[in-house]
Amino acid sequence: MPDDSDVDEFARLFTRFLERMQQSGPRSNRESLRDRLRTHLGVDPEQVPVVSSSFPPYDLPNVQRAIEAWFDSFDVLGLAGSNRGHHSLGELLELAEYDRFGIGAVDYQRLQIDVDEEMDCVAFGFYLGVRGEDRYVALLRAANPQYGRSSVDLEILAVEKAAGDRFLGALPELIREHNVFRGKVVSFEGHEFGQGVGPFRLHPRPGITRADVVLPDGVLERIEREVVGIAAHREALLAAGQHVRRGVLLYGPPGTGKTHTIRYVLSQLPEFTVVLLAGTSIHFISQACALARMLQPALVVLEDCDLVAEARDYSRGGENPLLFQVLNEMDGLAQDADVAFLLTTNRADLLEPALMQRPGRVDMAVEVPLPDADGRARLLHLYGPGLELPTELVDEIVDQTAGTTASFMKELVRRTVLLAAEAGAEPGADHLRAAVAELLSSRDTLTRRLLGATNGEPHDDGSGGGQAPAEPGVAGPGAGAGVMPRGGAMPGIYRG
Repeated sequence: MPDDSDVDEFARLFTRFLERMQQSGPRSNRESLRDRLRTHLGVDPEQVPVVSSSFPPYDLPNVQRAIEAWFDSFDVLGLAGSNRGHHSLGELLELAEYDRFGIGAVDYQRLQIDVDEEMDCVAFGFYLGVRGEDRYVALLRAANPQYGRSSVDLEILAVEKAAGDRFLGALPELIREHNVFRGKVVSFEGHEFGQGVGPFRLHPRPGITRADVVLPDGVLERIEREVVGIAAHREALLAAGQHVRRGVLLYGPPGTGKTHTIRYVLSQLPEFTVVLLAGTSIHFISQACALARMLQPALVVLEDCDLVAEARDYSRGGENPLLFQVLNEMDGLAQDADVAFLLTTNRADLLEPALMQRPGRVDMAVEVPLPDADGRARLLHLYGPGLELPTELVDEIVDQTAGTTASFMKELVRRTVLLAAEAGAEPGADHLRAAVAELLSSRDTLTRRLLGATNGEPHDDGSGGGQAPAEPGVAGPGAGAGVMPRGGAMPGIYRG
């Protein structure tokens, strides 16, 4: 059998044969690419040095904005001809000499840059630009993982190489300055073709007030001080020689309100860029930290990080849990980086060994416990503002629901309204009692577990901390060590 080099050589010769066959045909009436570039540059384009650079695939709108900000004036041209995307700029110029390619339409790619805004981005096009006395040709190409191009590519022709170098040198700051993701809430997702980051998903920023958060006294205040307070007093901390990067771990049983608390924090930081990672998207922690560094102040949210506490990163030889990579990325930020990390877990027992081996990355761990009696009463009123609930009925329901979660109380109110609707009546005491009886029945045992409630006889001493002991061997959804959900999971902040 022929080896790979023989196959490659045959492919090269065959491609050249096809190109020659096309060149020998009748010349088209398309405007010549070479002639247009020569007119713009004032010299033969083949005699001009080429400088190039690559950027992450999600940066296409930012690279385009940076290019357009660099030029005093510019035109954008497309290219007509088959297989143009498989050739370098130098090869395109060579083939254009034989009329293989000519001026054509610009290829565009429509990308989301905000929740309700899209941008037509140049996916393949030549910028003929002018800045001062310098003239440039810049070929911008979008990533195309389906065909093996995993990055945004930019190739620049400038009469003097120094001019091209100045252009490339200015791009990082221009990308940062004109970045469309600044102040947005984004989540990373894997691309459908192979490895790599696909398009961002942009999300509306939650609008949750303090009154919407039900936690034991002092819990929310600690979180606010560490995340929001440090942002408010950044200059004072830096002047005193203190770092402003911070990591907060929210831990506790499923359904107690960890994700809801994060929604509240996001609401209190409207100027922060927020990067959400959940499930397998946590593999993009390096890209998330790079974006956070560029667009600080920023918040990186890592949901259910216990899922990777024992998951191996095979790309690095499998010697470290992926969580170590997460922690090392956190530690790699500069002392003055205004970047906060919020981690959530249902299984602090899985995280503790990793955190002990990598100290200093997480500054504070805050328990979000099962709601106590007062908390359950407040949750009833929060989730059922339209229900007329006398104090005696609330006390009765609170006593019956010891050991349950905020998620349980939310489902209780929803089921109450549903039962009333089925009966064609307004929600009342009978519907609430029926909903409680149904959720606490033996047939809804698994439902209670999925809502994070403890199984068996509830336990609550009424003291205000109130976390009931979990059933042995039952850790709730997402508790399996090293179990990774399939695909790029939507962050829990925007699920349900």
